[in-house]
Amino acid sequence: MKRQLDRGRLFLWFALLFCGGLWAATPGGGKKEFDHATTGYILSGAHQSAACEGCHQNGILKGTPKACASCHGPSARIQATPWPGGHIQTLATCDTCHQMKAWLPARFDHGSLGNERCSSCHNGNTARGKPSDHPNTNADCATCHRTTAWTPARFDHSQVSPGQCASCHNGDGAEGKPAGHITTTASCDSCHLTTAWTPATFNHNNVTAGTCTTCHNGTTATGKPSNHLPTSASCDSCHRTSAWTPATFNHNNVTAGTCTTCHNGTTATGKPSNHLPTSASCDSCHRTSAWTPATFNHNNVTAGTCTTCHNGTTATGKPSNHLPTSASCDSCHRTSAWTPATFNHNNVTAGTCTTCHNGTTATGKPSNHLPTSASCDSCHRTSAWTPATFNHNNVTAGTCTTCHNGTTATGKPSNHLPTSASCDSCHRTSAWTPATFNHNNVTAGTCTTCHNGTTATGKPSNHLPTSASCDSCHRTSAWTPATFNHNNVTAGTCATCHNGSTATGKPGNHLPTTASCDQCHRTSAWTPATFNHSNVTAGTCTTCHNGSTATGKPGNHLPTTASCDDCHRTTAWTPATFNHANVTPGGCASCHNGSTATGKPGNHLPTTASCDQCHRTTAWTPATFNHANVTPGGCATCHNGSTATGKPGNHLPTTASCDDCHRTTAWTPATFNHSNVTPGGCATCHNGSTATGKPGNHLPTTASCDECHRTTAWTPATFNHTNVTPGGCATCHNGSTATGKPGNHLPTTASCDDCHRTTAWTPATFNHSNVTPGGCATCHNGSTATGKPGNHLPTTASCDECHRTTAWTPATFNHSNVTPGGCATCHNGSTATGKPGNHLPTTASCDACHRTTAWTPATFSHSNVAPGTCATCHNGSSATGKPGGHFVTTRSCDDCHRTTSWTPTLTYSHISIGYRAHRAGVDCNDCHRNNSEVISWQFPAYRPNCAGCHANEFETDEHKKVNSPRIYYTVSELQDCTGSCHLYTDSTFTQIQEARSNEHRPTDGGFD
Repeated sequence: MKRQLDRGRLFLWFALLFCGGLWAATPGGGKKEFDHATTGYILSGAHQSAACEGCHQNGILKGTPKACASCHGPSARIQATPWPGGHIQTLATCDTCHQMKAWLPARFDHGSLGNERCSSCHNGNTARGKPSDHPNTNADCATCHRTTAWTPARFDHSQVSPGQCASCHNGDGAEGKPAGHITTTASCDSCHLTTAWTPATFNHNNVTAGTCTTCHNGTTATGKPSNHLPTSASCDSCHRTSAWTPATFNHNNVTAGTCTTCHNGTTATGKPSNHLPTSASCDSCHRTSAWTPATFNHNNVTAGTCTTCHNGTTATGKPSNHLPTSASCDSCHRTSAWTPATFNHNNVTAGTCTTCHNGTTATGKPSNHLPTSASCDSCHRTSAWTPATFNHNNVTAGTCTTCHNGTTATGKPSNHLPTSASCDSCHRTSAWTPATFNHNNVTAGTCTTCHNGTTATGKPSNHLPTSASCDSCHRTSAWTPATFNHNNVTAGTCATCHNGSTATGKPGNHLPTTASCDQCHRTSAWTPATFNHSNVTAGTCTTCHNGSTATGKPGNHLPTTASCDDCHRTTAWTPATFNHANVTPGGCASCHNGSTATGKPGNHLPTTASCDQCHRTTAWTPATFNHANVTPGGCATCHNGSTATGKPGNHLPTTASCDDCHRTTAWTPATFNHSNVTPGGCATCHNGSTATGKPGNHLPTTASCDECHRTTAWTPATFNHTNVTPGGCATCHNGSTATGKPGNHLPTTASCDDCHRTTAWTPATFNHSNVTPGGCATCHNGSTATGKPGNHLPTTASCDECHRTTAWTPATFNHSNVTPGGCATCHNGSTATGKPGNHLPTTASCDACHRTTAWTPATFSHSNVAPGTCATCHNGSSATGKPGGHFVTTRSCDDCHRTTSWTPTLTYSHISIGYRAHRAGVDCNDCHRNNSEVISWQFPAYRPNCAGCHANEFETDEHKKVNSPRIYYTVSELQDCTGSCHLYTDSTFTQIQEARSNEHRPTDGGFD
């Protein structure tokens, strides 16, 4: 029994030895032959590169712990990478924060802490604690801070008891009351918000009416300014508690008719000097809100009593050119304005117009009127004399001369076509001309029945002798143009008619020829005529052009034996050409001697130079003269009025040489150097005789020209206003001496220099410092000064609530009282700028992302965005999308990116079981060479082991299995390069000669 037991123990020992050796001889802990996942513990991350004996110490396989702390704890049985001494104290498992591939970076989920206080870790030892400058508080960190970052921090003041602000805000625990704060014992929250110190509010609700000056005394708070309306009334009588402006004055309790008690010109604005003289109270016409517009109620004025006021003194009266009448003004005029005025003719009896329109009471019948006893309203309207109408509808046809007899109305003129026909046979009732005559029924060839020179225009004496009827050539609408059809005339028979008798013949000066007219002339007109010179022999022009057969060389022709066609064209004598190309330079006078060709005229500049030194061969003018060699100051040698143009009679008297002022190319423009002129001596020359003097409309002054004008030009001129007495502008600027106030100027008695600068009228300034707040519309009403434009934001607020007195824009608008989320009430694209077309599609209110001070920069909170839905907005349209060179992946943006910025990206954890944590010297694109998320195994047979990518790098001679006989490992045996490749003593592979582990690690820089 004992022997059997010993044999059993021996067998077990050999089995363990064999299995252990087999296990140890298998690269990577036997992962090829042994699937570690079957143990219930999958090797991933850094565990993939760990040696088997790192966990399975002393060859013990069974019972190896799986919890992180069992190996990595401070007193663990297996001393793997230990838990550092300064590690945060926690009962959570390692994988709660750490990943398998590396300890760092670590993530910590504060959501699993439950009600654990932050300070249990954030105490300055275990984790970062409260800094030295932190406000004094016993509250837990989570009260103000978020678990993602310390800042921004929030503090919920909702639990703070009202009036307890100073417990923290004492200048030590938190920011306290500044030195310049209004003196008060009130709690901070009486005026300030818990979100920010400003804007601050002060509730005046409990302030006793009339006690404003208790604080608003100029020391504790802003008091009454020095230019305030003198009054002992309390501030709240006119001002609001929200702001000084706009201010209101309630005239409700002012006794009617007592306006001048204040509006006396001292206490408040009084009646201006140009006011309508009246003893009536201001409120009779004016409103309590503004002086203008003012109204006058004529409702209770007794009809017909207008002149009681409108007498030319109290108010505008009847002008001198008024229609003489004793009728009351309101008979024709309205109470709102004199014009337009109306006169109602409705009740005027028809035919009684002359009762008024008699030339005295009202305009009567003019002297050149058509003699008639008919009433005015027979032809004229009551609205105007012209246009006038006369209805011919009921006039009997043919009875026109009853009126149109030259007396009653225009009759037949003396040069009228003799006829007994009625006017309406040819004329219309609307006008005499145009008149018509219908020739449609006239028998062809019977024109002379009328057109005989008596009844109607006949054939004139110079008419072509013919017995043909008029309508053979003429139209019934007009004599000319007339036509004659030459289509059937036999060619060469023109002279049959064109013989000087029947029709125009060959004139006396015609080129002698027996040729027929139609060889050169057209049947439509004699001219232009053509002659074909194409077959004329060159140089034989004078055969015809001899002065007899055709035009020859004129008496004044250039003497020459050359043929006409050397210079002239066959189409016309002029223009003619002469080729000077072969003329010897300087030989112009050989021809241009006044005989052979045009020579030097009598008024030519005396010179012996050849023509071509100044003139061109194409034309005498323009000519040039080179002044380059003329001695400076020697101009008058030629320019003496004889040899060449000299100094004109009206020239500025001077002994200076021409070239002091003039150029050699032209007399004008000329220059004059004033540098040596004595200042103030301008009038020595500029006296109106020697040179241009002071014009008649010049500003009256004894100052020298150069005090305002420049020596280069009269304008622009300057005037130094430095010594002008302030307020004395109108002394000159009165519209006569200098430009005065234009007709459309803002009505004011202020001096020009109150608003305008001495350099220019515009831009002008206006000091609004003394303008009563809220009173902008008094001037800015669209008449006195620019008012509210048509497209202005609808509002009854005063201009100065939003605009500055220096300019309309930029304008401000206080959004502090706008209800959150109500932005679109105004910002709807009509009232104010709305959401642009390219805005991110959203139903959120503007203030969810934008500030009230400006649209940009804007913020967007991603806190409520569902993980993995980034591309819903970040699609390249709604918001920035994935760029063109981005890594090809279907993963959501937030797998790698943060919501605060795209870069830096988060550390990426590979989820593939085949990935080994490569660190040193390996970039993403070393494996992902096609920029794709999924890559193919280079050697699929070995996946998911190292050889799946690195099989081609396996060196057999470096991997010996047995020295003798020499046996080497194969790739298949060592496909997990991170495992063991022991050297055995012999080919039985039962005894390890040399243990070799961790030769290669994916975290190394390479295999060696």
